[in-house]
Amino acid sequence: MSKNIINKNVGPLQGSSIKTEKAKDFNATILKLAKYLSEYKLSLILVFTFAILSTIFTIVGPKLLGNATTLIYEGIIGKITGTTSGFDFYSIAQILIFLFILYLISAIFSYTQGFLMTNVAMKTIYKLRKEISFKINAMPISYFDSVSTGDILSRITNDVDTLSQTLNQSITQIITSFTTIIGILIMMLTISWELTIIALFIVPVSLFFIITFIRKSQKHFSAQQEYLGLVNGHVEEMYSGHVIIKAFNKEKQSIETFDKYNSNLYSAAWKSQFLSGLIMPIMNFISNLGYVVICIIGGYLAINKGLPVGDIQAFIQYVRHFTQPLNQIANISNILQQTAAASERVFEFLDEKEEPKEKENAISVNYDDNIPDTKTNIHIKGSVTFDHVSFGYSKYKLIIHDFSANIKPGQNIAIVGPTGAGKTTIVKLLMRFYDINSGAILIDGHNIKNFKREDLHSIFGMVLQDTWLCSASIKENIRYGKLDASDDEVFEAAKSAQVDHFINTLPGGYDMILNEDASNVSIGQKQLLTIARAIISDPKILILDEATSSVDTRTEVLIKKAMDNLMKGRTSFVIAHRLSTIKNSDLILVMKDGDIVEQGTHNELIRKNGFYAELYNSQFEEN
Repeated sequence: MSKNIINKNVGPLQGSSIKTEKAKDFNATILKLAKYLSEYKLSLILVFTFAILSTIFTIVGPKLLGNATTLIYEGIIGKITGTTSGFDFYSIAQILIFLFILYLISAIFSYTQGFLMTNVAMKTIYKLRKEISFKINAMPISYFDSVSTGDILSRITNDVDTLSQTLNQSITQIITSFTTIIGILIMMLTISWELTIIALFIVPVSLFFIITFIRKSQKHFSAQQEYLGLVNGHVEEMYSGHVIIKAFNKEKQSIETFDKYNSNLYSAAWKSQFLSGLIMPIMNFISNLGYVVICIIGGYLAINKGLPVGDIQAFIQYVRHFTQPLNQIANISNILQQTAAASERVFEFLDEKEEPKEKENAISVNYDDNIPDTKTNIHIKGSVTFDHVSFGYSKYKLIIHDFSANIKPGQNIAIVGPTGAGKTTIVKLLMRFYDINSGAILIDGHNIKNFKREDLHSIFGMVLQDTWLCSASIKENIRYGKLDASDDEVFEAAKSAQVDHFINTLPGGYDMILNEDASNVSIGQKQLLTIARAIISDPKILILDEATSSVDTRTEVLIKKAMDNLMKGRTSFVIAHRLSTIKNSDLILVMKDGDIVEQGTHNELIRKNGFYAELYNSQFEEN
């Protein structure tokens, strides 16, 4: 949950300044999408081929039906006038059988291209989701600090789903629509060029309305996707922080903020859907006017120029089929506009700047005592040096100004100071969650920038104030610190963390499944489990950020004993507000406003009677 949840989400509308103009690059997005699809060229060629053949066989149908209609008409007229013996049932039957075969083949081709296109679409979306998954793990922590969780989730769920539906349904429909238009145009010309000219007059009128409404609706489709991300982010954070919302009586403000976001989403969605919804009625109106004119002119040609009645009937069907793909293209165009907006959001995420690439000769950590050290493969002893480190989350505002410290292997280092002094930030820099602005951080004399990130992170075991457990069994949550750990190792780690007894009292014991936010165990119990997870990882360097802040005093004593055993022979960094818990530390670094103002042992700092002594004594003063 965001630490700024109250201020960020229940205050004034943060997204009110979002630009809804047409800022999306439609062509670039389509080219990127085409690049993903190009991997399946053969399948796409077959899809296009089968779609075209299926459409051609369907187009021939009305002409054959027109021939059958002409034969029936001539038979009726012959009966009335007595000029023929009656109906030519044999010829009619031949036409109908041939027509049935054509439609059957068309259906087979249509089914085949649909199967192939679905396969291509699902493989493309699978690849896209896989890239997103890798991208999430490659993104710097700073990105997630600056972008809301709901917006990220909206990009990788709603936007990807929109893209999936378009690939699966709309692409083949575009192919068949254009093929139908061309094929029908040829068939109409073979019947009557006069009627064809009348029918073609419908096209520019229709295109005028299509293009007009597409341009007007595009910006609203883009805004719709943006506001959907805002709504999702707000709902997600309000749900995860519902206890705090109730505790501070902020339900009303939360609802008001949601209403503002939702109103903007409603407005954008309403406008986009309304404008796109106008296209079909207008197209139908234009088409119906065309039918009236064609029927009048067709009747004139039949009387004066001998145009077969069946051809007129076929031509009317072709006109209806001719306007239908135009309507489909108009409808699909709206879907494509929405897809373009969704796709760009996905590609924007995939194009975000990743963590810096590792150097070619990056240092890896050697865990085999039998293998000697090399330049790029070393054993970790645990010394840490901060050499004039400066850092700020924003380059315009530093919060760590000139931090220097030398920590020997195996030392227990306590970092203390008031809130906002930069204690947790130092830990984040040590783990290289952020790169420093200037200076250097060294482990055993090697700059942490020269380590492989995976190896660097394997050096540390972390227990943070904000606990995180995944939706899995308690056993798997502890094993998260060492994925190949045996059950016995899990049990031993739990015992060392003083959590074994509590686990055995739960239904299912170690196999009990924690829910999504691990709310079926208490905050203190969650912290005990994270401590067990750190113990099983057997790290070279420990980082304890208020690790016992959520446990009772009795449990804290037990954990302290376990931690003392765990920290033997290991370098450890302990961030604590309760200064009584770090009295036995080998070195205490006292921070204030991003700098070390004092350092030494507890007794040395008390004797100095400086800032540390002031902090320590303030915890025991009576109000």
